[in-house]
Amino acid sequence: MSEKKRTQVEEMDRGIYDLKNPFTYRKKTEQGLNEEIVREISREKDEPEWMLEMRLEALRLFHEIDNPVWGPDLSEVDMEKVITYIHPDADLADDWNNVPEEIRETFDKLGIPEAEKESMLSGVGAQYDSEVVYHSIQKHLSDQGVVYTDFETGMREYPEIVREYFSKCINPSLHKYAALHYAVWSGGSFVYVPKGVDVDVPLQSYFRLNAPGAGQFEHTLIIIEEGAKCHFIEGCSAPKYNALNLHAGAVELFVKKGATLRYSTIENWSRNMYNLNTKRAMVEEGGTIQWVSGSFGSKVSMLYPTSVLLGEGAKNEYTGISFAGAGQNIDTGAQVIHAAPNTKSTINSKSISKGGGIGTYRGLVKVTKDAVGTKSTVSCESLMLDDESRQDTIPAIDIANKDVDFGHEAKIGRISDEVIFYLMTRGISEEEARAMVVRGFADPIAKELPLEYAVEMNNLISLELEGSIG
Repeated sequence: MSEKKRTQVEEMDRGIYDLKNPFTYRKKTEQGLNEEIVREISREKDEPEWMLEMRLEALRLFHEIDNPVWGPDLSEVDMEKVITYIHPDADLADDWNNVPEEIRETFDKLGIPEAEKESMLSGVGAQYDSEVVYHSIQKHLSDQGVVYTDFETGMREYPEIVREYFSKCINPSLHKYAALHYAVWSGGSFVYVPKGVDVDVPLQSYFRLNAPGAGQFEHTLIIIEEGAKCHFIEGCSAPKYNALNLHAGAVELFVKKGATLRYSTIENWSRNMYNLNTKRAMVEEGGTIQWVSGSFGSKVSMLYPTSVLLGEGAKNEYTGISFAGAGQNIDTGAQVIHAAPNTKSTINSKSISKGGGIGTYRGLVKVTKDAVGTKSTVSCESLMLDDESRQDTIPAIDIANKDVDFGHEAKIGRISDEVIFYLMTRGISEEEARAMVVRGFADPIAKELPLEYAVEMNNLISLELEGSIG
């Protein structure tokens, strides 16, 4: 790796997010990707034959499918240099005191146990490298039939449900890194909310990648039955290394008739990370999916949460923000497929770039011929903090009937010198004035997050801005 690339990786101190533990493990595969490694992962998990067969078919697809020819350059992603499975030296626990001290301290510093203790979360999952090390759910939810556990436990204890839904929302053939995911997935979360149950306090899974040169491939499967409600929060981070790390998780969401699911994410990967995650929701009649997304940190991100509105009156709401600094290419957006009458979607995307960073909104709104009465609104706003940075808006719009109400608005601009001057006349430093404008730009996203995560997002923005503008 060149000296320039090393400088980009190490260019700023990310505080608690860059804390590293020694690379210790109970079990790991060798670098690379082949049939024996896939079989080894499956043996380690004592999986049923159908899962192994799916893994091997996904491996075949991965080798057949090319990298996308659009978007960021992925030629640096070399699976021969990636460790696909690392079992930390820890067992799954439902008591933080039974989690190894150095792992527990990492999650302590990230604030996860404290949030659980203060009842800001009704269930918590914590994954470290390739395996979940802690999981819990409040008794009043389990008494109502709510299931929240790690994905392997879900597959073992609810095999009929998992087999019915697994890979039905995201198919391994969707793209190269979806195939990779299904070949080597490990860890993740399984959520099942019965009919009519309201999970009024969020569930959260936090994914921490500690190992250098490794991949994380967690699988999240959430099923919200008719009339039920749930808010699920996903947190992600990793320390910086001078080695390529890869994240290719998958999130499959099933929202049944009249149900509501809010899926909030703060991704704070390090700048040696390729974040190639896949998220998709299937929404039935009268159901609602709400995406709230914050993308920070990674060297390259390609992430486009997708909603398939299958039933009449189904709704999608997407609110997202991304931040691209020096050496970063953050390519994000949202996709909505209107496949039923009277469906509605809103997409509100904000993107910030500085120091030569590249930010791209890449989205799709597709309306089928049967989706009459569709209403869709897309708003993309981009803010460049200097003359080096770049922002692009690349919307795709595919409408197959005439009974559609559709609006699209895109704005790309810089911070107004007049606004900065005005704030400085009120005694505010130029650096803080610029930071205030950026926080104000991001505020609509912060308002959609629970308070503690809004604070985290603002801290991440301050971290990105520190010493970079003025």
